[in-house]
Amino acid sequence: MNDNLLQIPATREKSRSRYGQPGRNSTEAGFKCAYCHGFVTTQSGLSGVGNRNHCPLCLWSRHLDLYAPGDRLSACKAPMQPVGLTIKATRKKYGPGRGELMLIHLCRECDKLSINRIAADDDPQTAFSIFEGSFQLDVGMHTSLDACGVRALDAADRDTVHVQLFGRKSDLAEMLFKSNVYELV
Repeated sequence: MNDNLLQIPATREKSRSRYGQPGRNSTEAGFKCAYCHGFVTTQSGLSGVGNRNHCPLCLWSRHLDLYAPGDRLSACKAPMQPVGLTIKATRKKYGPGRGELMLIHLCRECDKLSINRIAADDDPQTAFSIFEGSFQLDVGMHTSLDACGVRALDAADRDTVHVQLFGRKSDLAEMLFKSNVYELV
């Protein structure tokens, strides 16, 4: 049995059905990250997400869901590496190019791709580093992403990613803008 993400119940209450999921303890407190071994709380009040399955420090996940977020039906249970960022498809409620920033995870055992919400307590610098690292994704990975209907964000999306993670434009973009203003004068 793979114990890389150890489920730690908050109390010794008998496990009971939660949202129709037998065997899932409704007082679950957290788990140990399979990658960095840090403790991860699953309290939605801290993370802002209802189905926490990735570490807020290193952003690695675990292959838990099979059909839908939170179903916890996957038999794989292998670690999932964060390989990039994407924007969740929306109905263009706020205009084109807008939407929720999501993590792209790749299962290290079965190669399944999934997207996960970025939680409120996720490390934004780590997410930005993953974004920058995704510029090196190979053609095969892009083909797999395309087949799933997922577009990895690239260098052209730098300002959008920076604003969503840090709340302001990147210093590089500001420097480039200022240098162009001085050239025009």
